[in-house]
Amino acid sequence: MALIALGVTGGVGAYKAVEVCRGLQKRGHDVVAVMTRSAARFVGPVTFEAITRRPVITSQWRPGMNADVEHIAIADGIALLLVAPCTANVIGKFANGIADDFLTSLYLATKAPVLIAPAMNVNMLAHEAVRRNVQTLTARGVQFVEPGEGYLACGWIGKGRLAEPAEIVEAATVIVEPRATSLAGTRVVVTAGPTYEDIDPVRYVGNRSSGRMGFALAAEARRRGAAVTLIAGPTTVTPPSVSATIAVRSAADMHEAVMRVASNADVVIMAAAVADYTPASPAAHKVTKADGPLTLTLQRTKDILSDLGSMRAGLGGERPILVGFAAETQDVLARAREKRARKQMDLIVANDVSKPDQGFDADTNAVTIIGDGDEQVVPLQSKARVAAVILDRIEHLVRSRAGKLASR
Repeated sequence: MALIALGVTGGVGAYKAVEVCRGLQKRGHDVVAVMTRSAARFVGPVTFEAITRRPVITSQWRPGMNADVEHIAIADGIALLLVAPCTANVIGKFANGIADDFLTSLYLATKAPVLIAPAMNVNMLAHEAVRRNVQTLTARGVQFVEPGEGYLACGWIGKGRLAEPAEIVEAATVIVEPRATSLAGTRVVVTAGPTYEDIDPVRYVGNRSSGRMGFALAAEARRRGAAVTLIAGPTTVTPPSVSATIAVRSAADMHEAVMRVASNADVVIMAAAVADYTPASPAAHKVTKADGPLTLTLQRTKDILSDLGSMRAGLGGERPILVGFAAETQDVLARAREKRARKQMDLIVANDVSKPDQGFDADTNAVTIIGDGDEQVVPLQSKARVAAVILDRIEHLVRSRAGKLASR
């Protein structure tokens, strides 16, 4: 379908680039690998040559390389320049226009979209110089795949490891594959992330939601042509580009924002982890530490899904389609079924957040989608792929609902 230049730079995560290459090929794309000298210290060029069935470019000084000025020829022919992993060094070269090898020359020569998957030490990622370079590239239209958190090659624990190959492949295919229109004309509201309930101006009650699942759903709905409004609680993850983004902090903020936009929506997906309780009387000033226990009085927050159900009944009961999430640690399916019935949702997505590789603050997820008389098990995979499966089910409901209305 498309020719993608896969830039591989020098880092331990270079071995994952092999899986990225294979994943792109499975989606029907051709890949030409461009490796820096440092990358070849981690993965042999022959590996990529065997997979891509193309010569691997490791130097702009290879004999015969400049006969047709190859970096210009490739720059004109590719649909995407994807760099995974991308080191702080190469990010800096891209940002400052330094072209001292084939990959950096290719970056300057191509008009194709550029997608970067950074990988580096957590302190390097947070360094002001790296952050400024990333901001510079973002302002130029370069897109990034957020690095993951966990054990790093240096032995530290933190943010900086290369994103999972499936996530990188998904981000690349969104760019190079023709924009789908299966949800064109559909207005979708997605909530994501946690809410923070203030105890005083310094402290709050919150949860571990990162917003990744909601962001993946918003990005997938946008890719299918929907007009997406994203309502996001506090999160450090970069949200996708959608029609409108509303930032909120508390459950009350989330309730107000959702109810304000939902009446005009065709679909509402409540993926946010909204607090069930909030401090009854937040202190105006920081609560001073004292001997003995501290008692907090909590009160119930407004139930957004229940209020959405009441609003839908007032609109005739046809729209918006309501999709909720049930994040549980025990009796997952039973609790999800009960919640769906009680709140009259069209779909509920149940997931066990007690497992470390799924649920809150993980790059992957495994869920069960519960509908009217059927349940679909979605095995562990990237949240982007889980989002695609959920949107498939939502698309079916949208078409079915439209067919019923047309037949009246």
